Amino acid sequence: MKHFKNTCAQGDIYFMRVDMEVPKNAVEVQPEGNHLIVTHSETGHHHVMERTKAKLYTLPDNIMKCLLVVDDPVALEHLREHDTHEPIMFDKGTYIGYRQREYTAEGFRKVTD
Repeated sequence: MKHFKNTCAQGDIYFMRVDMEVPKNAVEVQPEGNHLIVTHSETGHHHVMERTKAKLYTLPDNIMKCLLVVDDPVALEHLREHDTHEPIMFDKGTYIGYRQREYTAEGFRKVTD
């Protein structure tokens, strides 16, 4: 399992530890089953955390960012049995997540993992 101090990436999302409050216009993402889905995968192999240890918020003013508030140390895991990303342990704190982008002939789009 990977550990990090200030920044990390898994698949199509990059996280950076920040010192900030949750903005008033942030919208909490509801867990699905036992998981908090941090990023959805087009193949169903999502990047998830245990639902009781963190909260995820979308930021309506920017679809490329999210805010993750970790209440207890928790691992970000990739739900794929083969060719998977190594789990990453998040310590208690607040993190801003950036969806990676790529350029195509039609313009920028979110990277798919």
